[in-house]
Amino acid sequence: MSEHETEHINKRVVLVTGCSSGIGRALIDAFKARGLRVFASARRRESIDALQEAGFETVQLDITDPVSIKNAVNKIVNEAGCIDYLVNNAGHSVFGPLAEMPLDAVRKVLETNLVSQLAVCQAVVPEMAKRGSGCIVNIGSVVGFVTTPFVGAYSASKSGLHILSEALRMEVAPFGIKVVVVQPGAVRSEVGATGTQHSELSRYEEPDSLYYPVREQIKKRAMASQDKPTPAEDFAKQLVAKVLQADPPKTIRLGRGVGFLKIVSLLPASWRDKIFSQHFKLDLLGR
Repeated sequence: MSEHETEHINKRVVLVTGCSSGIGRALIDAFKARGLRVFASARRRESIDALQEAGFETVQLDITDPVSIKNAVNKIVNEAGCIDYLVNNAGHSVFGPLAEMPLDAVRKVLETNLVSQLAVCQAVVPEMAKRGSGCIVNIGSVVGFVTTPFVGAYSASKSGLHILSEALRMEVAPFGIKVVVVQPGAVRSEVGATGTQHSELSRYEEPDSLYYPVREQIKKRAMASQDKPTPAEDFAKQLVAKVLQADPPKTIRLGRGVGFLKIVSLLPASWRDKIFSQHFKLDLLGR
């Protein structure tokens, strides 16, 4: 029996994408604490170095690059024998009004949060199907089932991931593969900071922007998930406990604000529009 086969008997293997900080980093800590063999991935070399210094096995992985995906999956299978769990956590955020958002920014968030997630799934499914077991965990968002102003593109990408995960769940079930979609609420992460940076929110501070009167509300929306969020460590421990169940839930909702937004999602559309329009001061526009 080879060394990696012996290792696999003792430990289940998990690949987590986007582990440089926030939820991803908390997840690899939680999986490791539960005794799994963890492969932490990140896109940047400096992030990989930091993860190695923390004692993790690593793979460099850019989920938007097919070659990078293939190399990462092959490396893990060659070293560990298989991948029992894939956690698709890496993603991209963008904030701002759709009417003025650059289409390149929209394309990037859809490509990263939807198409690239499927690409990683496709890379692990053949090996899982061959063994007749495996679990894919796709990290969506609470805003994927109820959106607000200034987060439309990100919400669309996460809503798409939810639907993609449901279809995939049914399609791979005959091969013994489970699919779990996670819809986090407010969890401590870098999503606000990176979203603020990448969406170049300063464009809405220009007087010729239609949304100049609500520029501060756009900024606040970009950082809303970091207003008294659930600690990433608490979120990760709860999530990992659910994922490692023999029959994990098909949908998992955790994090601050999930209950409130679930209630809001059940309201008539006209009520939701009024609530969010007042909250984000959209009545200041068009005057």
